[in-house]
Order: sequence, then structure tokens, then C-alpha cells
Amino acid sequence: MMNKNDGRNIAQENETRVLRALHRFGWLRTRDLATLCWRRWAPKPSAMPDVARTQPTESAIRMAQRTLRRLRLSRFVILGRGADGSTLYALSATGARRLKSMGITADSGKDLVRSFSSAHYRHRCIANEIAISGIVQGYRVSTEREISQGLWLGGESGVAGKRPDVLLRSEGRLYFIEVERSRKNAKDYKALLTWLGKVLQDSARRDGPRLLGLGQLWGKIIFICTGTFEKKLRKDLENVGWTQAQTDSLLCFETALYYFAETLFS
Repeated sequence: MMNKNDGRNIAQENETRVLRALHRFGWLRTRDLATLCWRRWAPKPSAMPDVARTQPTESAIRMAQRTLRRLRLSRFVILGRGADGSTLYALSATGARRLKSMGITADSGKDLVRSFSSAHYRHRCIANEIAISGIVQGYRVSTEREISQGLWLGGESGVAGKRPDVLLRSEGRLYFIEVERSRKNAKDYKALLTWLGKVLQDSARRDGPRLLGLGQLWGKIIFICTGTFEKKLRKDLENVGWTQAQTDSLLCFETALYYFAETLFS
């Protein structure tokens, strides 16, 4: 039978897991935390990345709600509001200090939940769900928040000048996740085509890639996008000389998993 000390220790461990998650992601919703913190993670991936959102159990949601309530009462977290009305949780200054006392360099997330566009919110939600799904599947993951801070293998400059929205890694193989839309300005779209050309050449090198670190290989570049974006990109790659086999070997498109009506970036 669990005694009071055991219960307190478990509660503190749950709180620490939540605070560490908020540090990595910037902000998360209750259901994100329930999936990430109260679900068993695979020790390593058993297949190609599945970018579908992982659904939390009802018991996991209840545990996340209880833990967040304690953290709110102790003022370790602050609240924001998403474009769809969801409550967002981020580290408070007090929560950041708690992590710092454990040797984790953390900052308050007050600026992260103060205000942002509907497009930014939808983009970050999708990226966070994919990252959480990757973690649960056993991948080593760099979140969108970590990548934006340069806290990933590509640093501030990226890989050949580009940073993904999420990075998944397993046994030296890298999967770049790109959350895209149909409407993309001409300059950015041209830069994407140029970058993909560099990746294609690099992935075909007999002596191994040079754009990545030693011992690392290209997996797939996975586009979370609309069917319109996939059709356009495939056609434009064909126009610059890509074969269908090359496109299919390097790229993957997921067009039916996420709703993009509000993901119209400026």
C-alpha cells in the first residue's frame, strides 16, 4: 500500500516531468502533456516515423489535469490561450528557477504565450504533436522550440542553410519534418527547391553525406502539407530533372492527417 511519502514523491516526479516538457516545447496543452508524460515510450523505433498524432488515454488526461492544477496553485506555470480556445501552459519564472536548481538552464515562457497569430498557433500545434509522437515511438527528437533556439545538431545555421520544423533521429538516420502549405512566396519556394537539390546530391554520395555529421545518413524529408502543395512540388521537381524514383526515395507526403485551413503563414 502506498504511503504519504510515496505519493508525494510520485507527485513531485510528475511535476518535474511536466516542467521539463514545457522547457523543451515552450508551451503545451493538457492533452499534449498527457500523451508525452503519461504514456510508455518505446525504447527505439520499430518502423518509419508515423507522424499521426498520438491520442492520450482518459486516465493520462486526468493525471495531467491534477498535476497542472498543483503547478498552477504553486505558480510554477503560467497560462495562455490558443486560437481555438485551448489553454496553453508555459513555465513561470518560479518554474524556471525550479528547473535551474536541478541544473537545467530554463527561462520563463511568458513571452511565448503572450500573443501570436492563429497561423503560428496551428503550425506549432502540428509540430508539437509530431514531435511528441516521435518521442513516444522511440526517436530522438529536436522540437520546433529547440530548433528555433539553435539547440539541435544543425545549430543556428542549419543543414545547408535550412532548419526543419521537427527533426527525428534513430541509429544515425535523420528525418526532416516540414509543415508546409500550398501558398508559399516565390523566394522561399525557390530556396526550398535549391535545398532539396543539394540534399538529393548529398544523399547519393558513395562516400556518405557531407552535409550531415560523421556517421549520419539521410532518411526521409516528410512534408505535412495539402494535396495541392504535394502536386506542385512533385511537378516542379520533375521539371528540374528529378525522376519519380528519386522523389519517392527521398520525400514523403502526408496530406490527410492535419487541418490546414488556418495555417496560412505571412
